[in-house]
Amino acid sequence: MKTTEIRILVYEFESIDELPVNDQKLLIEARRITSLAYAPYSGFHVGAAVQLGNGQLLTGNNQENSAYPSGLCAERVALFYANANYPDSEVESIAISAAKNGVLVNEPVKPCGSCRQALAEAEVRFGKPIRIILDGQDTIMVLDSVESLLPLSFSKDSL
Repeated sequence: MKTTEIRILVYEFESIDELPVNDQKLLIEARRITSLAYAPYSGFHVGAAVQLGNGQLLTGNNQENSAYPSGLCAERVALFYANANYPDSEVESIAISAAKNGVLVNEPVKPCGSCRQALAEAEVRFGKPIRIILDGQDTIMVLDSVESLLPLSFSKDSL
């Protein structure tokens, strides 16, 4: 038997003020759009902000539906909006924030498996890593690429 160890590098910050200015702006937008999420069933509001290579900053939030799983996560709403409207512009970074009862969650919110796969596809599509900012009251995590979230992702090489 052979074993392989997979390590990831995560940068942790105690405050938004410790982040570079561009990351701060992105995170502020993710926090802002969180309040506009449609989450009448879970009450868990998630917002995502995407920075594109062309300078555009786009947002998305979760959209729930009583017929689960017909809703969609904030990350994919923002990512698919970016790809639909700016198909030639790579995603440079994404910030993800969440609130419950109007209060920012304590621990950084992490993308679900479907969102991780969609983000991995965006990295492959443009051949460039996507910086990921995960927001929480207690800490903010920053990852250099989707590979840190999904190190053994399914890709076109798997087909």
